[in-house]
Amino acid sequence: MLLAIPFPAIDPVLIEIGPIAIRWYALAYIAGLIGGWLVAREIARRDSLWGAVPRPTPESLDDLLVYVAFGVIIGGRIGYVLFYNLDFFVDNPGRVFAVWEGGMAFHGGLAGAAVGIWLFARRYGVSSFTVADICSLVAPIGIFLGRIANFIKPELWGRPTDVAWGVIFPGAGPEARHPSQLYEAGLEGLALFIVLIFLARAGSLRWPGMTTGVFAAGYGVARIVSEFFREPDPQLGFLFGGATMGMLLSVPLIMVGFALIVRARKNRLRKD
Repeated sequence: MLLAIPFPAIDPVLIEIGPIAIRWYALAYIAGLIGGWLVAREIARRDSLWGAVPRPTPESLDDLLVYVAFGVIIGGRIGYVLFYNLDFFVDNPGRVFAVWEGGMAFHGGLAGAAVGIWLFARRYGVSSFTVADICSLVAPIGIFLGRIANFIKPELWGRPTDVAWGVIFPGAGPEARHPSQLYEAGLEGLALFIVLIFLARAGSLRWPGMTTGVFAAGYGVARIVSEFFREPDPQLGFLFGGATMGMLLSVPLIMVGFALIVRARKNRLRKD
């Protein structure tokens, strides 16, 4: 290897006041939720994106933020405990609630958000698919910020590499590694957001469930690609044939995504 980039000296604690510490990790979740909420309100206001499709009012999305926030945090933590580190938490049950130490699973957070979306839709009498479309459109904002926070922490680094942009992460040994957190930020966050915004402007929100389907399938593909560069979780390692837990959990997500796309298309053609 001819060149490696030392990890930038970024303090994972943004502000510390006495016993209170505000970490980049927590700030990423907060900024992602608030940023997504603001964009979602703007999307709900634009009649040109929806046609005749009923949708929640911008004001009601204030409540949706609460439903989704609780769903993401609770589901993300439960998913991490069950899928990534169950043995540890069985031996240390009190650590289950130590979310400030890190340890959130995207697929668990997604399941929790889905429950929150369903509860919100029932309360306000709107289609769950329409509410899910709004959330799916803005979800990459939080994903992007969350992956940047993973890089700053640092955690979830990549596999050893000899590429010129390899990074020597503290705690990961002397080898340069792929900055896989940044790959994920670009693919699962920025690139997916651009695709979804383009589709929304092209009319995807007029097909309830279509945006959600594209998000689910797109995230699943992006996550599997990123997993080829990401170091597997040490407590799990490779499962079989070079597969990782992230890959396995993404396969059903892709399948659900394609099923939603087909459903939305059939419903649209039936109405036409």
